[in-house]
Amino acid sequence: MVAKAEWIWLDGDFIPWEAAQVHILTHTLHYGLGVFEGIRAYHCEDGRTAVFRLKEHIRRLFDSAHVMQLAMPFTPARVEEACTEILRRNGQKEAYLRPLVFVGDGVMGLNPASNPIRVTVISWVWGAYLGDEGLERGVRVKTSAYARHHPRIMMTKTKTVGNYVNSILAKREAIANGYDEALLLDPEGYVSEASGENIFIVRDGVLRTPPLTSILPGITRDCMLTLARDLGIPTREDRFSLDELYLADEAFFTGTAAEVTPIREVDGRVIGPGRPGPVTKQLQTAFFKIVKGRDPRYHHWLTFV
Repeated sequence: MVAKAEWIWLDGDFIPWEAAQVHILTHTLHYGLGVFEGIRAYHCEDGRTAVFRLKEHIRRLFDSAHVMQLAMPFTPARVEEACTEILRRNGQKEAYLRPLVFVGDGVMGLNPASNPIRVTVISWVWGAYLGDEGLERGVRVKTSAYARHHPRIMMTKTKTVGNYVNSILAKREAIANGYDEALLLDPEGYVSEASGENIFIVRDGVLRTPPLTSILPGITRDCMLTLARDLGIPTREDRFSLDELYLADEAFFTGTAAEVTPIREVDGRVIGPGRPGPVTKQLQTAFFKIVKGRDPRYHHWLTFV
């Protein structure tokens, strides 16, 4: 369950958690047209709270809204301000933030032209998405029977509400079969991404991740590529097949919710030695050092509250 907080920001005002209600005819509830972001705020070692890559997340939110033809009623600066202020009001040193843009009630049908565009920011305390054990030991993954969206079918570069039905089906399938997470292939059969994460593999010291052809441009994914280059780890953004994943020395997921989660098994095949490898651990350690404010070289990624 989501840990209840005191305040939610909705349409420009902070209102009590229980008062954040919408009408049953809210258009997005019926048709799935809306966009959102997931952002984390971390409690740093100096006692301050820092929101990780806030500007990049809000830019992606506005990019998603633009692509989906949702006219934003607020500026990026106003939404950024709401994200930091809600942490103060809720007294949260560490939290997950969920900005959501949705179509309100009014006309029904597939053309919601006159309906209001509404914006909210919610914050709650959320631990490791794939579990603390997953962060430490790695997770077990199942390749889904469902394929990832093709760019001619959906806008794959956006965090659109309706896109995630595909992810829900894949995630439920994986859980029902005793796995921790689902992996989806693209329509041509190459590895795409997980239900809510990007994927990396390591083979012979080279870090590889699928290109941005038809996957979400993950912000944590971008962090990993930057960190790897800064650490002198060779990187490639190219397509790879499922059997290349099976033969990887290491593999891991990245995402705001999942952070940096190792993969120890895929479809019954143990990945490498079946535990987090040296490159994974190096990048994971560097990531958590950064988000906790312990590496001043990357303070430009932090918005201190």
